[in-house]
Amino acid sequence: MRAACIACLILLIAASSARAQPTNEQLAARCAELGAIFDRYGTRRSEGSGGPDMIRLGAGIDCQKGRYAQGIKALEDLLSRNRIPYPPASY
Repeated sequence: MRAACIACLILLIAASSARAQPTNEQLAARCAELGAIFDRYGTRRSEGSGGPDMIRLGAGIDCQKGRYAQGIKALEDLLSRNRIPYPPASY
């Protein structure tokens, strides 16, 4: 009986650790994915468009410097404001 309880405990610990925090590689990929979506659908390419989007540039810098949470949040907000759909995070 005691061995069964220990086995259950080990399984619970293994299951909870499987849902660990996303890795930097996953976060970097998410930054790149969201940035590419905005670059494709959100940029204005007409004459007199006002130049580059400063929020997009700032989010790209955050992602490059490893501040993934800030970059991802800024990109998701930017996409939402522009009504551009984006996939949910897969991690």
